[in-house]
Amino acid sequence: MNKGLYVATIEPRSGKSLISLGLMDALLSRMAKVAYYRPIINEGKKSKTDNHLQLILQTFQLHEKYGNAYSYTKQQMIQLVNLGKKGEVIDTIMNDYKKLEEEFDFVLVEGSDFEDEVSVFEFEINLQIAKNLGLPVLINASGNNAADDLIQNLEMAYRSFVSKEVGVMAIVTNKIQEKNRDAIIQGIKKFTEPSVQVFAIPVNESLSNPSVREVVDALNGKVLFGEHLLEGIVGSFSVGAMQLRNYLTNIGPDNLVITPGDRADIILGVLQAHKSASYPRMVGIVLTGGLLPEESIIRLIEGLDDIIPIISVEENTFKAANKIGRINCKIRPGDQTKIQLSLETFYKHIDADLLIQKVTNFTSKGITPKMFQYNLLKKAKNVRKHIVLPESEDVRILEATARLLAADVVDITLLGKKSTIEKTLNKAGIVLPLDKVTIIDPVNSDYYNDFVETFYELRKHKNVNHDIAKDLMSDVSYFGTMMVYKGLADGMVSGAIHTTQHTIRPALQIIKTKKGISVVSSVFFMCLEDRISVFGDCAINPNPTAEELAQIAISSAESSQAFGIAPKIAMLSYSSGSSGTGEDVERVRKATELVKTLRPDLQIEGPIQYDAAVDMTVGKSKMPDSLVAGQANVLIFPDLNTGNNTYKAVQRETGAIAIGPMLQGLNKPVNDLSRGCTVEDVYNTIIITAIQAQDL
Repeated sequence: MNKGLYVATIEPRSGKSLISLGLMDALLSRMAKVAYYRPIINEGKKSKTDNHLQLILQTFQLHEKYGNAYSYTKQQMIQLVNLGKKGEVIDTIMNDYKKLEEEFDFVLVEGSDFEDEVSVFEFEINLQIAKNLGLPVLINASGNNAADDLIQNLEMAYRSFVSKEVGVMAIVTNKIQEKNRDAIIQGIKKFTEPSVQVFAIPVNESLSNPSVREVVDALNGKVLFGEHLLEGIVGSFSVGAMQLRNYLTNIGPDNLVITPGDRADIILGVLQAHKSASYPRMVGIVLTGGLLPEESIIRLIEGLDDIIPIISVEENTFKAANKIGRINCKIRPGDQTKIQLSLETFYKHIDADLLIQKVTNFTSKGITPKMFQYNLLKKAKNVRKHIVLPESEDVRILEATARLLAADVVDITLLGKKSTIEKTLNKAGIVLPLDKVTIIDPVNSDYYNDFVETFYELRKHKNVNHDIAKDLMSDVSYFGTMMVYKGLADGMVSGAIHTTQHTIRPALQIIKTKKGISVVSSVFFMCLEDRISVFGDCAINPNPTAEELAQIAISSAESSQAFGIAPKIAMLSYSSGSSGTGEDVERVRKATELVKTLRPDLQIEGPIQYDAAVDMTVGKSKMPDSLVAGQANVLIFPDLNTGNNTYKAVQRETGAIAIGPMLQGLNKPVNDLSRGCTVEDVYNTIIITAIQAQDL
């Protein structure tokens, strides 16, 4: 079951509070524990709290701390993005959301408010948050614009979400004119999928107009009388400047009177009109200029049994009227009149049962790089593993180790002399508590003689004698591999200094390949901007045969599945389908047929060109009947030359994170780093090695 919904708007003052109130009320009637979360909030100038957040938490008395219900203020978020730390922002938001998701049955997520001039940026950040959380979206917009403009704006927003593979569950237009309702709904349905629910909520003046309390706050007024009636909604306001007999004819329904504080005639006349059945109801009186009625008038008012709110303000009448006219109305915590009216309006115009049913049945399409990395870290923590790192003299290895210890993900053994490691740490300024890791000097360790004897027994049929065994066990790669073989470590990561052959040869000699696996291969998890692609083989096999390519494809698909990616395999070549001929194309074609025979359950296409494999438009034009073309996520390259250069080109030109190479086919996990690896590469490779070890 899907456990979240993202409410996103495309403009300020869209009536999003009404939607959130209605959704939360509907969810709580169906589920025991529902959380509310705002990734980015707006702090109030006076209260220093977010109105939306306080409104939902207080109205529904949620068992949720204010500080856990958001991640950043808008100012904090913008500062971090300007420093190039947008990735950090997304990471924090994902972590905060996931904590709530684990604790609650459902999480209602409300996007930011578009209250300033960065609306384009704000729309993009909301889109990225929704995508990385893997949540369906409800798009909300205001009908303040002309109907045609509203429909066009919504279509642009809808297509933006869909193009990023974000599922749109519903579109709600708010504050529309009743006469435009049917036309707006039909206009939206023209560009949306039939599964998208479309609702339109007519404007409700009682929700659009300010309460008397909002007038008090806007004018910083002092309440003289009627404080218990401040939730009354201002239906109209008028200035009492003319004589009473003329002014009374201008009173509208739910009227707020604005008049100088010394106009006793207007004050008393309005109070009497409020009691009279011949005049509309009054909601309050604003006394301007800092003037107060005379004592005798105050005593007269005090003796009345039905006193509407009377407020004193410092502004003159003209300024006060202008400020009241510009009030940005909100549904505030404790405003029961507007809260109840919002809920009634929501249920009248929105099919809550249908909407929640569709939301809970939603399945996210694909997986983003941030989701993938979050899931990797979470999975690695679930079953703690022990990884040995032979290259302790490399700064990148030590920095990654420090990060892993801080994240409390795995146990680490470093091979080398402790004094050398300490010197490297001090020189690089790396803080790494060595009491938290195991350090082994291979030749001087208690394991050395046993490892020598074991290797001799394993390789004596290959003319290995004790002297050769001693020499090889002095090598950190061989020693680390033997630790894995003996169960003293669950996996090994090397290659930051050593060659691929230096890392893999000991594994082939000691750990060996799994039963039924004829070839050891590798994959990279390529974390592109909005998706994960699995590239194989980009590190091991120079010129694989058709049989080896088939095995690489099957192993890569299994690796993909093990890491939560449903594989769609593309066997890459320089032609697509039956359009090309030649030895290289035929080899890929034969490999594709072998996979179909050996694993008919896998979706595979080949030969196919890279653009047809990953671009839906090109894929459909070249191979219109293919289930893989345009949406492949496991890409098998025909040879090492193509694969290695392609992964590096994609990594460098797009800024993609390349996690790997992860070796496939060994009995226990040993993974090879590139000598040009970054600290991030080391960190990620150790994590995937730990996860591989969980499945053995």
